[in-house]
Amino acid sequence: MSDNSLPSASTPRLRAVPPAVLVAGLTCLLTALVLSFAGPARAATATVDLATAASYSVLGGQSVTNTGPSTLAADLGVSPGTAITGFPPGVVGGAVHAADAAASQAQSDLTIAYDDAAGRSSSAAVAGDLVGRRLLPGVYRSTSTLALTGTVTLDAQGDPDAVFIFQVASALTTFSASQVRTVNGTDPCHVFWQIGSSATLGTSSTFAGTLMALTSISVQTGAVVHGRALARNGSVTLDDDVFTPPACNPAAASAAASAYSSSAAAASSSTVAAASSSSVAAASSSAVAAASSSAASSAARSSSAAAANSSAAARSAATLSSAAATGSLSGTGTSLANSGPRGPIARLLVLGTALVAFGLVLLGITRRTANPARRYVSAHRR
Repeated sequence: MSDNSLPSASTPRLRAVPPAVLVAGLTCLLTALVLSFAGPARAATATVDLATAASYSVLGGQSVTNTGPSTLAADLGVSPGTAITGFPPGVVGGAVHAADAAASQAQSDLTIAYDDAAGRSSSAAVAGDLVGRRLLPGVYRSTSTLALTGTVTLDAQGDPDAVFIFQVASALTTFSASQVRTVNGTDPCHVFWQIGSSATLGTSSTFAGTLMALTSISVQTGAVVHGRALARNGSVTLDDDVFTPPACNPAAASAAASAYSSSAAAASSSTVAAASSSSVAAASSSAVAAASSSAASSAARSSSAAAANSSAAARSAATLSSAAATGSLSGTGTSLANSGPRGPIARLLVLGTALVAFGLVLLGITRRTANPARRYVSAHRR
């Protein structure tokens, strides 16, 4: 009889849809997770106010001694000591203050800034050698000495206002030809090294940031300092070195940050487009595969996987483009002090969650309609 006939075999037409939608949703969620740890970070750390000490390239406590044609872009000072030697042949781009009121005020401001940096809550611990590390904005604490034998990269990830503070309980030593590299918008004027004893910068090394040493600072032959060397109680020793302006290079930092942000936005945009294309392909696949649900499901999964691979390739290309614009990252160390999802990443999370939820609902419907014969038999048994 007609009322006992089995439901039509065409009923479970949606069987191919849930796997495709679920794969698209999971792709969005995984992509958002990856980008949340690779996207631009926003610094939560306030900068250190140097006040009048900010106008100095070099400030000593007892003396400043120079050998060779060192070049200081800004002021040179000493207080409470009075001895400044080696200028000339050294060249000072700003004023020279020896135990005068300006130098005394600068030392007072340096003490306040030093105590401020030392009192910040740390984001992460560092120890030994910084070589090969890629560090994100934050406060890094070393409970002993700290060294640099090669290159450490400071990555602002598109934020020119990002702040890096290093709290070193004892001495800091950078080796010959070592490098503190700043990329993706890092401004050396927002990098601070608070040193519990003395600091030594190796020959032909490149350093970025403001050195604030409790005792002394030695800048060895041929070093380049993008920032300042400020010693509270001891001496500063120079030897044919170059100090760039204490104003650092905010224009370059902003340009690098803009390039990085544009690259990150392009990567996020390509990811969203790929995820949307994956969803459309899944819907089309389910319509074409109504006669063979298992084949359609397989095709949808393959389409989603291809879209994910395409999205990953787009992100890789964008990363390479950013590296070319701002200088490639060096080192393979762990990134620290990153922040969570922002902007396009949050939208990806919402899209992925919605697709997964929608897929689960459809999966529940298809499971309930997938075996009408079993439901028919069960009803007659009752």
